[in-house]
Amino acid sequence: MLREARAGADAGLVFDAGTLTLANYLDRWLADSVKDTVRQRTYERYESIVRVHIKPALGRVKLKALTPAHARALYRQKLDSGLSPRSVNYIHVTLHKALYQAVSDGLVQRNAAQVKAPRPEKPEIKPLSPDQARKLIKIAHEIEDRYAALYAVALHTGLREGELLGLQWDDLDLGDATTPTLQVRRTLSETRTGHKFELPKSGKGRSIKLSRKAAEAIRSHRARQAEEEATAGLSLAG
Repeated sequence: MLREARAGADAGLVFDAGTLTLANYLDRWLADSVKDTVRQRTYERYESIVRVHIKPALGRVKLKALTPAHARALYRQKLDSGLSPRSVNYIHVTLHKALYQAVSDGLVQRNAAQVKAPRPEKPEIKPLSPDQARKLIKIAHEIEDRYAALYAVALHTGLREGELLGLQWDDLDLGDATTPTLQVRRTLSETRTGHKFELPKSGKGRSIKLSRKAAEAIRSHRARQAEEEATAGLSLAG
């Protein structure tokens, strides 16, 4: 048991919960439990919330002394400062995840993580009407907008922005004998170090049937791209 305890201490796995501050615990939580287990952009969001909102307000509080009253006071302070309920809810989600891990590790009592989240305001979604969507596609074709196929696929599939921007030709099956399909295998995320391909939000891909108009738009885009590549090749050769 002594050898195991020393080995755990050498690996940084032992916490002195009596003197450990919330700031120290959150740093370790981010490094050991979050980083490399979620998408880069998700990790950056957690790290930013911890650094900007939680640590300045509660970082010096001892982890064992933390109570739901501390969390409620933090949420109220942020709401009173003008932060939106939705943003404060992100703070709650981050703090709750960290404290739930602390409860699982036996570092704090369960009631420390039992605090209700502020009710986020749901933003009103104003989608394009069918007439507006048709007009968008019509004008995009008329002015030869090179993103016309992207608009068509977006309207006909409802893919997320990152999923649309992460599509590659290998993800498409436009065979005439079968129903055209699209495979969602990755998403393009914008991180602090630049754009990065990551797994979709669900963690796994999915197959989507393409409508006839979406497939036609993709075929037109591929033909246009082939023409541009051929022209560029002739120009370089010349």
